[in-house]
Amino acid sequence: MALATRPRTTTRTDRRPTTAAGRLWQSTIGKKTVMAVSGAIMLLYLIAHMIGNLKVFFGPDDMNGYAHWLRTLGEPVLHHEWFLWILRAVLLTAVCAHGLAAWQLSRLDRAARPVKYAHRPRRSSYATRTMRWGGVILALFIVWHILDLTTGTVNPNGESGRPYQNIVATFDTWYGNVIYTVAMIAVGLHVQHGFYSAAQTLGAGSRARDRALRATGNGLALVLTAGFLSVPFGVMTGLVK
Repeated sequence: MALATRPRTTTRTDRRPTTAAGRLWQSTIGKKTVMAVSGAIMLLYLIAHMIGNLKVFFGPDDMNGYAHWLRTLGEPVLHHEWFLWILRAVLLTAVCAHGLAAWQLSRLDRAARPVKYAHRPRRSSYATRTMRWGGVILALFIVWHILDLTTGTVNPNGESGRPYQNIVATFDTWYGNVIYTVAMIAVGLHVQHGFYSAAQTLGAGSRARDRALRATGNGLALVLTAGFLSVPFGVMTGLVK
């Protein structure tokens, strides 16, 4: 007599997201889209931040007045410094999303080709080859920058509420200049490659527009790098003191 056999049961361990946002995030194009959008947010911030930094060349009254304006922006609808905290929250979200998406895409790329190439393929540019290390450098610089010019933890000669004096104190040191210069070069290389990649991901690229997109990315990278580096060079040469 045959023994009754129990039906086999299987347990699913690869539960897939049920929401559209979850499915999008699990896809490669979804992660690239997150990188592109978060990168665009950070690029807009960098442009505005660079323009604000150039006020240092107009003297302490202009620079400190600009910093005070940022803290009161949105009043009376927003309370004091609320705009800055909202901006910081948006930027923190963008940085975390950008970094997480980049890390996961890197893991997917390694998993797709577990055996290394016998000959490393040529990339399009030096900026492309340094994207990952550039991201690490910028992440470390963000921490330094906050401790230096926001909290004053590593800027013993800074003065609370006086950004002009804090900037001069930072760039009166050799290490402040070195750290900032390396980070801004990394910013330029990141923007140079990232702008074109983001445009491609968001569907703005085409054969007819490729040259213009590359030129725009190169131009933005050059302007941002030169604009940010003009501040420490201004302190070193005595234009800002």
